[in-house]
Amino acid sequence: METQLKGVRTATPAAQTATRPKKKSLNKFITISLFLAPAIIVYILYVLYPIFTTLLYSFYKWDGVGAGEYVGLQNYINLLSDNVFWTSLTNNTWVILTSIFVQIPLGLIMALMLLAPIRGIRLFSGVYFFPFLISTVAVGLLWVLMLDPLNGIINQIVSLFGFENVAWLSQSNTAMFAVLLVIVWQFSPFYMILFKAAIVGIPEELYEAAEIDGASAFTKFFRITLPLLMPTIVSSSILAIVGSLKAFDIFYVMTGGGPNHGTELLGTYMFKQAFVNFNMGYASAIAFVMFFLAMIVTIIIQALDYYRKKKGAYV
Repeated sequence: METQLKGVRTATPAAQTATRPKKKSLNKFITISLFLAPAIIVYILYVLYPIFTTLLYSFYKWDGVGAGEYVGLQNYINLLSDNVFWTSLTNNTWVILTSIFVQIPLGLIMALMLLAPIRGIRLFSGVYFFPFLISTVAVGLLWVLMLDPLNGIINQIVSLFGFENVAWLSQSNTAMFAVLLVIVWQFSPFYMILFKAAIVGIPEELYEAAEIDGASAFTKFFRITLPLLMPTIVSSSILAIVGSLKAFDIFYVMTGGGPNHGTELLGTYMFKQAFVNFNMGYASAIAFVMFFLAMIVTIIIQALDYYRKKKGAYV
């Protein structure tokens, strides 16, 4: 009997010791879950749930008020034969190309200028960044006044060189160019800040070693600065593509998608279908196509960047 009691007494502390790590891990899991719960709930309510409901509504013919009629993939089939949809997608493509090949390089050039050893150049930092601080709606209204065909300052400058006034926002061959110019003016400073922060983070020792080896400024840029900026370039490209696909406000304020759908985007076309034509199901299909395109392009860029890193290449 005593032997059995001793066995029980000696086993009890060992069992308690074994359960302590489990309790600690459980407490740690509960603590982490409590801290993450608010962010997860917000993410589910404002990201995942809208995406799911948008996909669900895209299978219905619905005016947003009464009961919807299930039509399956008919909304997506109608998109394939919708000329305005393809025009909108083409215009979004132009916005993407402008963002990648104009905004991002211009932002990099502006960042390099701010970091150049020139007296007084840093005073332009606030001037360069000022357009991005203004509300997009205010920017649109400002440029509508500046591009006014009669009293706009742009046409007054054009007339000084002997040219006739141009109806920038009323002609299909100039409206898209005018709005893209405004987008470049407003959003290039955003990429300037990203590149400036990334360049400041590059170790100075690399440039000093390159100078000792007799490297020129161009060599240092293409061999040191540009390769180390690749993560920032990838991130900027993703932001530019996603932002271009969901662009809406500046185009809606300046042109409303006109003239003759010349500046129509997926965002403006979706808005008109939803809140002008009250075709919520069709608008949901357009919205989900926008989400799908942004997701696919992001995955492709991330995959290319992954293989680049895997191969150890910089460009």
